[in-house]
Amino acid sequence: MRISTIFCLCPVLVCLCFLQRCYGVSHHVPTSKVPITKNQTKLANGETEVHHRPKRGWIWNQFFVLEEHIGPDAQYVGKLHSNSDKGDGSVRYILSGEGAGSIFIINEVTGDIHATESLDRERKAHYVLHAQAFDRNTEKPLEPKSEFIIKVQDINDNAPKFPDGPFVAAVPEMSQVGTSVYQVTASDADDPTYGNSARVVYSILQGQPYFSIDPKTGVIRTALANMDREAREHYAVVIQAKDMAGSVGGLSGSTTINITLTDVNDNPPKFPQKNYQLYVPESAQVGKPVGKIKANDEDLGVNAAIKYSIINSEGAAMFSIATDRDTREGIISLKKPLNYERKKTYTLHIEGVNTHVEPRFSYLGPFKDTATLKITVGDVDEPPVFSMDYYIMDVYENAHIGTEVGAVTARDPDSKNSPVRYFINLSEHGDKYFNIDMDSGVIKTTQSLDREDMPWHNITVMASEVDNPSLLSHVPVTVQVLDVNDNPPEIKTDEEVVVCESSRPGQVIQTIAAVDKDDFANGQRFSFSLLSGIPVNPNFTLKDNEDNTASIIARRRRFSRLVQELYELPIVVWDGGEPALSGTSTLTLQVCPCQWNGRVQTCQDERGLLSSAGLSTGALIAILLCIVILLVIVVLFITLRRSKKEPLIISEEDVRENVVTYDDEGGGEEDTEAFDIIALRNPAAAEELKFRRDVRPESARQCGRPARGCHSPPELDQVNVQKFIKQRLVEADMDTGGPPYDSLQTYAYEGQGSPTGSISSLDSPGTHSEQDYNYLDDWGPEFQKLAELYGEDMDVAEKIFSLVYIFYCSIKS
Repeated sequence: MRISTIFCLCPVLVCLCFLQRCYGVSHHVPTSKVPITKNQTKLANGETEVHHRPKRGWIWNQFFVLEEHIGPDAQYVGKLHSNSDKGDGSVRYILSGEGAGSIFIINEVTGDIHATESLDRERKAHYVLHAQAFDRNTEKPLEPKSEFIIKVQDINDNAPKFPDGPFVAAVPEMSQVGTSVYQVTASDADDPTYGNSARVVYSILQGQPYFSIDPKTGVIRTALANMDREAREHYAVVIQAKDMAGSVGGLSGSTTINITLTDVNDNPPKFPQKNYQLYVPESAQVGKPVGKIKANDEDLGVNAAIKYSIINSEGAAMFSIATDRDTREGIISLKKPLNYERKKTYTLHIEGVNTHVEPRFSYLGPFKDTATLKITVGDVDEPPVFSMDYYIMDVYENAHIGTEVGAVTARDPDSKNSPVRYFINLSEHGDKYFNIDMDSGVIKTTQSLDREDMPWHNITVMASEVDNPSLLSHVPVTVQVLDVNDNPPEIKTDEEVVVCESSRPGQVIQTIAAVDKDDFANGQRFSFSLLSGIPVNPNFTLKDNEDNTASIIARRRRFSRLVQELYELPIVVWDGGEPALSGTSTLTLQVCPCQWNGRVQTCQDERGLLSSAGLSTGALIAILLCIVILLVIVVLFITLRRSKKEPLIISEEDVRENVVTYDDEGGGEEDTEAFDIIALRNPAAAEELKFRRDVRPESARQCGRPARGCHSPPELDQVNVQKFIKQRLVEADMDTGGPPYDSLQTYAYEGQGSPTGSISSLDSPGTHSEQDYNYLDDWGPEFQKLAELYGEDMDVAEKIFSLVYIFYCSIKS
C-alpha cells in the first residue's frame, strides 16, 4: 500500500524538481529582514569584519524534503545563492548544523543541497542548519551565517492503530436501539496538520445488524431492539479505522470488541409441571425436611431469586417451605406431627415468586407461578403415647412402704391398639425408692422417704407395646416428698455465749434463736423455757421474746472468772407443728473480762493463751507449780517472821550481836544477816531488850511482836541516838574482858516511829476488813479489776494469788 502511494506521487515530485531547476531556488521563502544584533563577523584568522546589513536574497526560513525517498539518487532539497556570486566559482558555500555532511550535503560551488538518506518524519520532523558564503580567494565571509530549517514533509506511510485492543464491553439485554455500548479511538502517526494522512473514519466489518458505529467519534451503539440474553449472550464486533478520510488508497487498521449482554429480570419462574406427589411417613420428625420442589427461571443471579410459599391454609397449617439459596429449591418441612389414623392425605398449593421485579418488564406478565403438591401420609407402627408430657406427684415422708404415689397412663396410637407395659428406667436412678405396676402404671414406694434427706425424686417411666417391645416411649415423673413434723427444734449456737465479769442483774447476756430441719410451715413458731424439774438457777434466767427468739438475762451482780469460768444453762425449745415437738439444748456460758463499754477484752483460757505463746501442757503445769511454790515460800516467810524466837540472853556489852572478821567487807545496810539493825532503828526498843533472850518479856507477851497499837515506854521515846552510840562505844573500850574490835560499825538512823504506825499488811491482823470498796466501781475501767478483787470475800493469800495471776495474764496478752 505504501509503495503504490509513493508511485502515485512520483509524477508530482518530478514536476516540482523540474520547476526548481528552471527557476532556481524555489523552495526558500524570503521574509522580511531579520534584525541582526551584531554587525561583526569573526574570521578564521581571529580578525573581525565589520559588514553592513545583509541582503534579502541571503535569508531563508525553511526548506522542505519528502520523507521515505527511495530513488537511486540523492534527493534534491534546495539551493543557496549569494548576490556576490558572479558564477565564476569564486564563492564557496559551507553548510553546518544537524545532519550536515552526513544526511545533508552541499555543493560548495553551486550551493545545491541534497539529502543522501531516506528520512522518516515520525522519527524526526525537522533539522536546523546554518549556511555561510566565503570568498574562495581571501577566505573572507561574503555573507553572515544564516540559520534555516529543513522540514521533513509527511506522506501517508502509517496506518491507524488501536493500541489497547481488543476490547470488552457489556450492555443490558432488551436495550433500546441506539443505546451506547462502547467508544473506540484509533491513533495515526502521520502529520494531522498536513493533508488527510491522519484523518480517520470508523466502520463495522463484523457485527451487523446488531450494532452500529459513529464514523467520526467511534461510539458503538445497539442497532437491533429486544436482544435477548437467553437467546444469544456474546457478540464479537470488528471495527475498522481508515485514514485519508476513508478515501481510496488510505491505510486502515482494525480491532475486535467482545460485547456481552447482561441479564435483566425478563423471565418469570415456571414449574416444570403443575402437579406433584410426595409420600411422607407419619413417623417423620417435626422440623425436619420431608421433600423439595423447584421452579425454573432462565435469568441469572438476583433476577432468578425465587420465594416459595404455601398459599392454602390446609397445607400451611401442617407444613412449611423455605428457599435454598444455592439450589433455588423449595424445602418442605413438617410443622406438626402426622397421624395416619387421623388424616391420610394433604394438598399443598405452592407459589414461586421472583423477589426482584423490574417494572419496565411488567408487560411480560406476572413473575410468579403455582403448582399443586399432594402429600400421602404413610402408616408406621408407633410407640405408646403417654396421656401427659410429664407427671408431678407427691407423697408424705415416713410413709409406709407400698404407699401409692400416683399412676401414669399410655396407649397405642395405632389402629390395632396393642396392650402397653410400664417399667422404671433403673439405669438412670440407682436408688430404687419406687416401683411401678407393669399393667396399671401405678407407682408405689419401696423405701421410707425422708424429706430432709431428699425432698424431690426424679424418675423416668418407659412404656412399650406388648406386640413390639422394641418401640419405647419415655416420660419424666417428679415426686415431691411432703413434710411431717418429725424433727425437734434446736438452739442455733453459731457463736459462743460470753458473760462479762461486770454484768449486772437484769442485763441481757445473749439473744438466742432456734432452727428446725422441718420446712417453714412447721418450723415458723418457737417457744423457749428453762428446763423444769431442777432448782431455780441463781445466776441466769430466760425470757421468751415471742418472735422466735429468747434472751438470756443475768440474775446477780458480778461474775468472777477465777471463781467459776463456765456455766451450763439447759434450755427447752418447742415448735408449732402438729404434733408439737421439743428439744433441749445446753448452752455453755463463759465468763470473760470486758472493757468499760462491755466489749470482750480477752476470753482465752490459760491453755489457749499458752498455746498461742508456743508452750506445751507440761510447761504450763511446771510454770503453775513454780508460782504455787513461790507463793508458799512467801507465806512461810511471813509466818516465820511473825513467830521468830528471840535469843536467850542479850548481853549489854555485845550490842552488835556478831563478830565481824577483818577480811569481811560487809554488805552495808542490805546485809541483814550479819547485823540486826532493829536496835539502831528503834533505840527505845534496844533499851527494852536488855534482858535474857531465853525469857519472853512481859510486855511482849501482852502486845505481841511487833503489833499495831503497842508502843515503847514513854521514858525511852526521846533518847538521843548519837548519845546512845557514844555510850556504847565507851563501854566497849572499857571492857577488858571482851574480844578486841578494831572496826567501827556506823549505822544510819531512819528516825523514830510514825504516829500513824506501820502501813504494812504483813503485820496487820488476819481478820477481814469491814471497809466498803464499792466506790472503786466509779473510778473507771482502770480500777475495774481492783474493784472486783476487793469486792470478793477473799483472804490475803487469795488476793496475792489473784494479783500474780493478773500480772501473768497481762504479760502473755
